[in-house]
Amino acid sequence: MANLISKFSVVTAPFIRSCRGFATVSPVIGQARSHKVVVVGGGSAGLAISHQLLRLGKFGQDDIAIIDPATWHHYQPGWTLVGGGLKTKESLRKPLASLIDPKLRFYNTGVDAFSPDGSSITLRNGDKVNYDHLVVAPGITVDSGSVKGLPEALANPDSLVSSIYNYDSCDKVFGTIQKLRKGRAIFTQPAGVIKCAGAPQKIMWLALDHWKRAGLYDIKHPSRSAINITFATGLPTMFGVPKYSAKLEELRKERSVKGLFQHDLIAIDGNTATFTGPDGKAQITKDFDLLHVVPKNRPHDFVKNSLLADAAGFVDVHEGTTRHRKYHNIWSAGDASNLPTSKTVAAITAQAPVLVRNLLLSIDGKEPEPAYDGYTSCPLLTKYGKVLLAEFKYGGVPKETFHEWFGIDQAVPRRAFYYLKKDFFPWVYGKYMVKGTWGGPKGWIN
Repeated sequence: MANLISKFSVVTAPFIRSCRGFATVSPVIGQARSHKVVVVGGGSAGLAISHQLLRLGKFGQDDIAIIDPATWHHYQPGWTLVGGGLKTKESLRKPLASLIDPKLRFYNTGVDAFSPDGSSITLRNGDKVNYDHLVVAPGITVDSGSVKGLPEALANPDSLVSSIYNYDSCDKVFGTIQKLRKGRAIFTQPAGVIKCAGAPQKIMWLALDHWKRAGLYDIKHPSRSAINITFATGLPTMFGVPKYSAKLEELRKERSVKGLFQHDLIAIDGNTATFTGPDGKAQITKDFDLLHVVPKNRPHDFVKNSLLADAAGFVDVHEGTTRHRKYHNIWSAGDASNLPTSKTVAAITAQAPVLVRNLLLSIDGKEPEPAYDGYTSCPLLTKYGKVLLAEFKYGGVPKETFHEWFGIDQAVPRRAFYYLKKDFFPWVYGKYMVKGTWGGPKGWIN
């Protein structure tokens, strides 16, 4: 694996481009602006799509616009590494404006409303932006308020309640793991859609490994351990893909982790956590000494309350083309879309080129091609130094890159995959993906 990564680096070094300069926001207020393509969102999907479009050479200065109110762009998959004490959160963010090519117009504000019948957007400051084509990729948001008492517990520096799902709290996680020397540790996962469905247990496996190395957790004799561990998930299984779920269930049993399935966290009061049980009605309380919480994730209100959304609040697009089912000059990828696959950066690497190609076909008066097969990936940390590399497509069918290349079973945690997760993926994301030149398993793209 190390040789493969080294080979990639050598081969692609000549293609590295140095993009400098900051995009700026127009000072003109109350004026309508028009662009050939408007991209809502400056996250993983928005940046990849915008720059892939720009690199085709078919668009000039300000033909493409990005709308996003954020100051910072975060590499969110790295927050698990922060929670495990392997990275600092500051190293995983950059000023958003610094990542946007100067040929792109950047509106550093939010969206108030979509007007799809008139092909326009109203910004928060009242300005109107017109478009020929619209890409909606603002991601989704973490709803800490979905668990009563969670915001207060996260803000309390003395509590051993933390979460890797928030920039402000992800660096609290490792501190809580280090502080716990004895007691009950509970790691939660909610029912419903979240970013990276494997992340809630990634941090649990790292914590378990930390406590094991510190002599506080005995896998073979859990009753003798100073710490006991519970995974409380709103789902009926460890993971949504049967192949990987079976392996993770095996690991759970081998490592003496108690599983509470179909238990959805709804409230925290002191050192007591309250869950809804499998019937969805009965409330079950569990005392804890450490609690890692994954709150529910939800669509942004300006998407959910728009004509673009399905009943669940996600942008309603065709699963193979990424084009909106009703408005044919509107597209969506990433977490904000209702593409029925796991919401990960890896999924975006496969979605973005399909969206870009189909948008161009549409401009040329041609029908889009249903080329996206639901590919996504979850590099699932199972301990320090080992990762189970889940890769799959629609229907939970494995689509494993390294199995195809080398015959490797990716359900087996491996050290080589760990370095992909910890070092290679953050590097290739910051250097290439946000600039539109990384296509995931397909490697570098023009």
